[in-house]
Parts: sequence; C-alpha cells; structure tokens
Amino acid sequence: MKNKLTIVKIGGNVINDDIALTTFLTNFASIEGFKILVHGGGKKASKMAERIGLTPKMINGRRITDAANLDVVTMVYAGLLNKNITAKLQQQNCNAIGLSGADANLIKAHKRIVKDIDYGFAGDVDEVDDKVLKILLENNLTPVFCAITHDKNGQLLNTNADTIASEVAAALASAYNVYLIYCFEKKGVLKDINDDDSVIENIDSESYKELKQKNIIVEGMLPKLENCFYALNKGVEKIIIGNPSVIVNKDEKYTSLKV
Repeated sequence: MKNKLTIVKIGGNVINDDIALTTFLTNFASIEGFKILVHGGGKKASKMAERIGLTPKMINGRRITDAANLDVVTMVYAGLLNKNITAKLQQQNCNAIGLSGADANLIKAHKRIVKDIDYGFAGDVDEVDDKVLKILLENNLTPVFCAITHDKNGQLLNTNADTIASEVAAALASAYNVYLIYCFEKKGVLKDINDDDSVIENIDSESYKELKQKNIIVEGMLPKLENCFYALNKGVEKIIIGNPSVIVNKDEKYTSLKV
C-alpha cells in the first residue's frame, strides 16, 4: 500500500501578506505524513524589479524573463522567499529544506522554444529526479521548491510554479498516493471573478472545455488548469484549488478536479 504524499503550491496574494503566509505555513506544517511545498512569488519579484528600474512584462498570464529579470526572480524566489519560508517552517518544527531545481539536479528543464512569443529565460520541465526526492522524504525532510530550474549546462531558468507542482506530483505518483493542492487567495475557480462565492466546485475535462469557450476561465487560470489535468492524467490521486484554509478546514468550499 502506497503512503500518502501531500503537495501544496502556494502563490497569489498570500505570499505578499506576512500574516496570511505565517498562518498558511503553520497549517502546512501540521499536515501529517509526507509533504512538499512549492511556492511562487511573482508579485514580489515584480515589485523588486520596479524598485531597481526594470519593467516586468506578462503575456497570457506568463512572465517574460529577460536576463536582468532572471537575476531578480532568482534572488527573490530562490533567496529571499525560499529561505524565509524554510525558516518559518523550521520554527513550526517542520524540517524543511529549501530547494531550486538546480539543487541535487532535481528538476532539469530547457529554455522554452520560441514560437509566437519569446518568453526569454523561461524553462519548460524535462525531468524530475523522483529518486532523490524519495530519499529526502523518507528521511523526514520536507522539500520546499521555488520556481527556478536549470538546464544542466549552467543556465538557470524561470519556471511556472504551478508547472513545477504538477511535474513533481506526476513524477511521484507511482510511489505515493499524491494529493495536489493549489492554494491562493480565492476560494477556488470562480464563475464570476467579482463574486468570491461563485466557486465552481467540480471541473472535469469536458466542463473545462466549456468554461474556456465561454471565457469563464481565462488568463492566469488557464495554465493552472492545464497543469492540473496534466497531473491527473499522470496518476495523481486528487487535485483541489482553493483558499489556504482548505488544508485544515474540511468544510471550506473549493474546486475539485477530475479527468
């Protein structure tokens, strides 16, 4: 019988709110059994870029990463955010280890091929080393991934944190019963972006197509949902999208996804 593994991706405004982030990390630390945390931090990176005179650029919910902005996201994701999160988890007696994809060669990627849009130093994942991750987990360490990968040729790459979460979940699905939770400030996928209570509680592949056609799911939610269905098709047991309180509050509304 396979052990349960909970993978949580945290992002959105929760990352920018110290109180909300601390509450989330306290709840995450209380999860029993094996767990992995993946964090974003795009808004903090954008603010840092603006402070030093750079202009962040987004297309279809994805960041354009030139060389200067790659330096910024690496400093913010792999440095400031990752180490603060790791330290706060240690405070909660969760033996966390902060990681990028370059550490222990855990996540190899390639620079995204230019088609219609040049995303710069954006990385698309090629391989996750599940063997090393299992060693960490089995030794009671909790990996904390930032959104930085590498190409094994010395180049760091900015990789969507939702993608990292889904790729890590897919890589470990054969060894564990994987539950993947995407947490952000909303209660789930919404029918009306202006109504926080309009949660779509269940989405499958067919209803997802309809929601896209009706422009209910747009922009940044599109890559998130694509990652969800990718992971489900690779054997991930369950995926939910919701407010961070879903970790401890079973009565909280959220969006559940199935193939």
